[in-house]
Amino acid sequence: MDFVALTIEILNKLAHFAGSYGMAIIIFTILMRLCLWHVNVSQQRSMKNMQNLTPKMKMIQEKYKNNPEQMQKKMMEFYKEHNFNPTAGCLPMLIQIPIFIMLYSALMSPQFIQMAGNTNFLFINRLDATIKSNAGVSLDGKFSVSKNAQFQAGKSAIVYIDNEKIDNVKIQKPQKAIEIQGEIEKDKPIELKMALDSLNLSFSELNKVQKADVSVMNIMTKETENITFNRMGDILVASVPTIPVQNAIHYDVIALVALFGLTIWLSQKVMMATTQTKNQDPQQAAIQKSMGTIMPVMIILTFVFIPIPAGALLYLVTSNIFQIFQTIIINKQLEFEDKKKEEEKNAQNNVIDAKVIDAKVVDNKNN
Repeated sequence: MDFVALTIEILNKLAHFAGSYGMAIIIFTILMRLCLWHVNVSQQRSMKNMQNLTPKMKMIQEKYKNNPEQMQKKMMEFYKEHNFNPTAGCLPMLIQIPIFIMLYSALMSPQFIQMAGNTNFLFINRLDATIKSNAGVSLDGKFSVSKNAQFQAGKSAIVYIDNEKIDNVKIQKPQKAIEIQGEIEKDKPIELKMALDSLNLSFSELNKVQKADVSVMNIMTKETENITFNRMGDILVASVPTIPVQNAIHYDVIALVALFGLTIWLSQKVMMATTQTKNQDPQQAAIQKSMGTIMPVMIILTFVFIPIPAGALLYLVTSNIFQIFQTIIINKQLEFEDKKKEEEKNAQNNVIDAKVIDAKVVDNKNN
């Protein structure tokens, strides 16, 4: 299954429903987070349990510190006794990583860039823009290129055979299908070639191919052009006008990165506040506080050097905002469950105490 194509199709349908691809990304994010709601409840419950159980776990570790095997055995017994899984808190993050990678790949794909990459949303000028990118205008008939330019084809082409048109002919290995012939020279057309057998056709059909219309993307600039390749022997060739590439800094994407840092910091603060317990280890609390400050800074610095498109950042910001409200709601839910359990326990103890008192009264009467 092509998950990138599936993600693009989902975003396309959501965009038609919501009116923009920016809103489509937000709705997509909320739907994904709602699907993971139960998993996040388990994560937050696990974190609270860990806070309560940490002092006892430290006692076991201290008692058997000179006997690692025995310590491991006792810890496993402790986990089983309290029905506690120390890795449960990591599950939501592990699930969300593939979702983010899938969305990132979709937003950076030639199909999405050609379809909606240059669309805007609120203060975001382009959903496919990164902090620093090479400017290029798609579908203007020319490429913005530098000497290190690289190209890749779309997944399908329109092929002409004996003046008949065949739509949606699959291109095999589109990332490697397009090659540059000769050197790239300033203000001169760039020569591109594609092997004829890159087209998924039978040999009899390949022999009759005259030309092919292919969507070609400049990997550096994310600029996409619809190029007509004409047959020359056993290859397809095209000549495309060029202009020098221009570097651009997108301040709207910088604002998104800053907003992401702020929302992840708030999310960490809310998470720590809602999972604190009276039994929390002071050292662990200090580590959590430090991580809540350091982690957002580290991630922001990472995003400065790694090209994350604005659409993917919009997903992350929306996810963080959802996480803040989700954490508060789940915490209220867990508090209600704990209160109910405490009331049931107290009621049960009162019943036991009443039975003991009644038994003593009866015994005194008999005596």
